[in-house]
Amino acid sequence: MSAASAAYIKLAEYYIRCRDKAAELPSKEDLVAYWSGIGFMLDGVRYVAPLDEVSEILKVPSYTRVPGVLSWMKGVANVRGRLMTVMDLTGFLNKTSTLQERRRRLLVIDEGDLYTGLAVDDVLGMQHFPVDGYSAVATAADEAVAPYIRGSYTRDDGQWAVFSLFQLADDPRFLQVARTG
Repeated sequence: MSAASAAYIKLAEYYIRCRDKAAELPSKEDLVAYWSGIGFMLDGVRYVAPLDEVSEILKVPSYTRVPGVLSWMKGVANVRGRLMTVMDLTGFLNKTSTLQERRRRLLVIDEGDLYTGLAVDDVLGMQHFPVDGYSAVATAADEAVAPYIRGSYTRDDGQWAVFSLFQLADDPRFLQVARTG
């Protein structure tokens, strides 16, 4: 027997062993597509913001109050050399938070000229939802929050409304922080 024939026979034996062992491997399962966002709490309700709308998450930094603005516009902070407005999302929505400010977190929007931190009660980290769990309608959305909700996702732990930070940033009431009258 030539060396080439011996090598071919050995290769055939490997193939047979691999094929026999492959029967013990788990079968191929269908992959589930997921949508991801940043979960947060606001007035005791869970929401999720699209991942591409949150540039970072911060502790509430020291900020300087600005005179003549509405109460929910907390002030201006220097974050790594950039001036960021600090807004209280709860206050903007005419709600109250019982948490101390140092325990709250900021969801930062960095889109074009807008660099703003939105204070929320808590950040619940990255949340993943099966795409087929999406509904264009979010039930039980609070009237003040409803204009910013873009559907919801449902999974075992309940429903999570999708809160669009970009939709909030497009609201003329959000951009008008000067106190009038």
